[in-house]
Amino acid sequence: MDVFYSYTYGTAGWLALQAAPLILSPKIVIALLSPEVRDSTPLEEYFSRSLGMALLALGVMVVLLTGSVPLTSTFSDTTDAGVTTDKADPKAPYAVPTLTISLIYHSAATLYCYMKYTTVGEMPYMLGAVGSGALASVGLWCLLFASSSGRISRKTGADKRTSGFPFSNKEAASEKKRQMKKAS
Repeated sequence: MDVFYSYTYGTAGWLALQAAPLILSPKIVIALLSPEVRDSTPLEEYFSRSLGMALLALGVMVVLLTGSVPLTSTFSDTTDAGVTTDKADPKAPYAVPTLTISLIYHSAATLYCYMKYTTVGEMPYMLGAVGSGALASVGLWCLLFASSSGRISRKTGADKRTSGFPFSNKEAASEKKRQMKKAS
């Protein structure tokens, strides 16, 4: 499995893990967060369940918009591996923006959890910071290194986007000189 797809499924799983207690037992979550012992209000339960459903929706949207699940109308549009056969990948317009938005979310959640941990000192905030931080770092890696297909030279097999700074590629330079001599 590709790192990019691991990131998308990891994001969906992390958000579902956070959403489950908010949807299933909002009274317990509110009682744990409340400084004094009291019953939860219907408004608090509504906001808790709404936040849980929003987290689930965000996780599903990340998986769908990044192309982790092929969204085609027929089976003939895909190969056996689930990868589209068309050169124009249908996920391309949405994969990088969705990755960027989820990366920003995980980074903000990491900062928030860490700041709460430094002021309150409770371990669940540190666990949240570690989980979101791990996903943010993988998301940043995917954004930097896995978001483009690269430009591979047909002749040499090397990536054309690389430069010779600070070390020059003398073999490639000598090959260019040989080709120029043959042409003239």
